[in-house]
Amino acid sequence: MPNDFNQQVIEEFRANGGRVGGPFEGSRLLLLTTTGARSGAPHTTPVGYLPDGGERVLVIASAAGAPKHPAWFHNLVADPRVTVEDGVFTYEAEAVVLEGAERDRAFARAVEADPGWAAYQDRTSRVIPVVALRQVAFSGMPASSWGETLKLIHGAFRRELALIREEVAASGPGLGAQLRVNCLTLCQGLHHHHTNEDAGMFPALAAQYPELAPTMERLDREHRRIAALMEELQRVLSGDGPDSKSVLSEVERLAGELEAHLDYEEEQLVPLLDGAA
Repeated sequence: MPNDFNQQVIEEFRANGGRVGGPFEGSRLLLLTTTGARSGAPHTTPVGYLPDGGERVLVIASAAGAPKHPAWFHNLVADPRVTVEDGVFTYEAEAVVLEGAERDRAFARAVEADPGWAAYQDRTSRVIPVVALRQVAFSGMPASSWGETLKLIHGAFRRELALIREEVAASGPGLGAQLRVNCLTLCQGLHHHHTNEDAGMFPALAAQYPELAPTMERLDREHRRIAALMEELQRVLSGDGPDSKSVLSEVERLAGELEAHLDYEEEQLVPLLDGAA
């Protein structure tokens, strides 16, 4: 894509916590900064990604089916240490080009989720690379306060949940492998976030504000309720050939509880985290 278009997307992404309009609206997007193989200068590119569970995400060097690999791919082959911005966090990652059967399985998942990837492959004689980005070091957060950070994290969960609801609703009778990964990755991320809140932020606020006891009790109940819903969703996903109706039903149940929980938590805690009365 032209550099001026990329720069517009980058600026919009950074200004809006990862939300952009135009052709990337409603898609999974990150900013990937690589080191120029020839220049040694940093280069930032908006790139679509696929969840891959754990601390990995996948990016595909399709270049829309162009005959040559995109520049960012050549850069990370020369220097696999990259920087990733996901709209909430910025972190250093190690880029690993998938090979053989692992690459083929990952690309097949991508094609199953979006046939456009197959169309790109059909346009070119090169084998389109799939790259795993694994977090190795945390760099920072774009928010100016803890309250703003919490809202950014919640916003990312809301966007991902909305995407998954749309994807499940639009899927056929069965559920594709990538969509299963998307659901499981969301559950992993929520579990990690709630575990950190239970171990750190909630006890600290409870100690500083004893009058918050009823609020903290409610948040604790909601965490346990959401954990139970995630366990049920994962149980359905782990079955033999889960059907989309069953998964959608569980996703909708989780969405209703989670959205209400996030709204309540922000209403009660953001003013305290930001130092307001």
